[in-house]
Amino acid sequence: MSSEAGGELYVIAAPSGAGKTSLIGSLLEQFPDLAFSVSDTTRPPRAGEVDGEAYHFIDADTFRRRIGEGRFLEHAQVFGNYYGTDRERVEALWAEGKDVLLDIDVQGAAQVRESHPEACQVFILPPSLAVLKQRLTGRGTDRPEVIERRLGEARSEMSACMEFDFIVVNDDFDRARDDLTGILRAWPLRRRRQQQVQAERLADLLREDGETA
Repeated sequence: MSSEAGGELYVIAAPSGAGKTSLIGSLLEQFPDLAFSVSDTTRPPRAGEVDGEAYHFIDADTFRRRIGEGRFLEHAQVFGNYYGTDRERVEALWAEGKDVLLDIDVQGAAQVRESHPEACQVFILPPSLAVLKQRLTGRGTDRPEVIERRLGEARSEMSACMEFDFIVVNDDFDRARDDLTGILRAWPLRRRRQQQVQAERLADLLREDGETA
């Protein structure tokens, strides 16, 4: 659901190699009131990654302690590493009047769906497994056995795509970007959201005497 401060919550999930990161970057450029929530993770930083930008890098003991403290809006274990969204960071962004975007996997998305049913959830699909494998291989960062493991995980993740509100196929970047832009522009206009934010306006418009309050 939306926060009391009025911000929306957007979830974008996709298998590794589907082009999610580039699409998210484009959205952040287009929507100044959209903030990206940087996740915590126990995996080691990759070359060029800066703590606090791609992820907040913490150790496993700290992560598990924070799980016990209820610190995470969602969390999951993927390929032996923990990932999670710090609840207080999201609430702080809402308090600043921001909408919040989460880049999480299907496990985390299911948790958000349970706790925040008004969140907008989008799944990014690759055009085919062949293209997905080509993209993963082209990155040159993973060994062949890791790529095969990622493809297996991708099949599992894609099987859950029908649980999301929207499905966007990234076969053409510009078209996928435009599809996502349309979703983010339309989502705040949904009826249940407008019942909240336009309550006073509707009360004035529907007054029988025609006078404003």
